[in-house]
Amino acid sequence: MKVLANDGISAKAQAQLEAAGVHVSTEHVEQANLIETLNSEGYEGILVRSATKVRQDLIDACPNLRFIGRGGVGMDNIDVAYAREQGRVVFNTPAASSQSVAELVMAHLFAMARSLQHSYRAMPEQGAEEFKVLKKAYAKGIELRGKTLGIVGFGRIGTAVAQYALGCGMHVIGVDREGTSRTVHVEVPLGGAQIQDIAVEIPLVPLEEMLATADAITFHVPAQADGSPVLDAAGIASMKPGSMLVNTARGGTVDESAVRSALENGHLRGAALDVFVGEPKPDASLLNVAGLALTPHIGAATLEAQDRIGDELVERILELR
Repeated sequence: MKVLANDGISAKAQAQLEAAGVHVSTEHVEQANLIETLNSEGYEGILVRSATKVRQDLIDACPNLRFIGRGGVGMDNIDVAYAREQGRVVFNTPAASSQSVAELVMAHLFAMARSLQHSYRAMPEQGAEEFKVLKKAYAKGIELRGKTLGIVGFGRIGTAVAQYALGCGMHVIGVDREGTSRTVHVEVPLGGAQIQDIAVEIPLVPLEEMLATADAITFHVPAQADGSPVLDAAGIASMKPGSMLVNTARGGTVDESAVRSALENGHLRGAALDVFVGEPKPDASLLNVAGLALTPHIGAATLEAQDRIGDELVERILELR
């Protein structure tokens, strides 16, 4: 079996597959050349992350392609239903990256609470000459303990975020399509091998209520089918003044222009984006907006998550031999 890991795969997973007799190529092929390469090299499977797209034209043009694997959660870049209708196996690794994404969300929240997105930029340029000025400018931080975090989308990642937030002493509310509450289990180490499991009931509320009451909001939902934002300009305007938002879901889940305006007019304390419209070429002007915390789509990019993603991919691929 020949597999193209077009957006990469962990070295450990590649070694496991090679040891099992599966040839794996990690040489990235540009989208325009992908069909030709898959056919000419006789690949039976393709592994992607978020960069490579597997649409109907590719599926139709590559009859030898047996399976499509997505290293990560969302499969917006794959025509999943069509591929399965054509008899192709499509799978992802939904559990592997939850902790990593949740930790990035918390990192952004801590950063914005203490204005680190400002001071990280200002200190190298002004710190030597204007230390006292900067100290005064960034002396109005807030604590996350006691604040309310709103989580839009209460799947695996949303649950992991809730666990971290509860551990920090935050109140948590959620928005999800089904039910009125979610039970989140927080494990508290008691020393040695002892762990206490604490069950916390998280209320699920309408989005409008969350926007008006939450001190910070984080999004963990798929892209809308029509491409419209989950949080549009009107939604951002209805957020609690001085609140914060984090988007690690998909580019366009929140209206980027409205986020910019809300930061510029002081309505939001801060906003953090890990995903962008037009990736891998986000709006350059957006990257210079004061108050915006930025990361280049690295939610799942930890060594531990990559190993877990690789383990899940290996298991699924070896099942298909």
